[in-house]
Amino acid sequence: RGDPEATPSPEGGGSCPQAGPAEPPRAPEFYCVKWIRWKGERTPVVTQSENGPCPLLAIMNVLLLRWKARPGGKGVKLPPQKEVVTAEELMAHLGDCILATQPRETSEGLQLNFQQNISDTMTVLPKLSTGLDVNVRFTGVSDFEYTPECIVFDLLNIPLYHGWLVDPQSPETVQAVGKLSYNQLVEKIITCKQATPPLGVPAGLVAEQFLEATASQLSYHGLCELTAAAPEGELGVFFRNNHFSTMTKHR
Repeated sequence: RGDPEATPSPEGGGSCPQAGPAEPPRAPEFYCVKWIRWKGERTPVVTQSENGPCPLLAIMNVLLLRWKARPGGKGVKLPPQKEVVTAEELMAHLGDCILATQPRETSEGLQLNFQQNISDTMTVLPKLSTGLDVNVRFTGVSDFEYTPECIVFDLLNIPLYHGWLVDPQSPETVQAVGKLSYNQLVEKIITCKQATPPLGVPAGLVAEQFLEATASQLSYHGLCELTAAAPEGELGVFFRNNHFSTMTKHR
């Protein structure tokens, strides 16, 4: 009798091992829902699991809190007994909110622009579960290089902030950093290091010292500017050290 663990090969030339059992499908990711008191109402927020998708959760928590903070109650609501939510459910809620941004005006230009924005957003949405590539500029708390990743925040009218600014009282650093983004500044430092003195070397050293001194990606001047720039009661997302957090300003 033949080996019970073997089956005839398609070519009929002997036997080949049977395929092992198929891998079970991955369990859906889920996150715990915490109910808090917000604007006098019991309101849900989604908590982060280990290495969870902080861009998705930061945006969704803005939408969950926004329904009470804005006239008309526009935002996302969860059932009152909800204790856990899956990533798929969050993405579905997010998709509904994005589609709801369709302009009421029916002009061809606006509709075409909306369709293009939706198309761009669809390519970005999967990254919300892993991480977004945003590139700060050191000139203002809401200054970022405009990349496709920013379209989600724009469509949902969610302000995106950071606190990594150059202190204007340090003119040497201001001149060295200028209006460059983080990626451009790193390239400048590398170029200056490879240059023959004195071509660009002092500016490169000053820029490198700035990055080292503000390795936490939050400067004192940036914190002061953030406090001054964010309106009272506004809900937004704060970016620091490749993490995204829901932020609001209150007394």
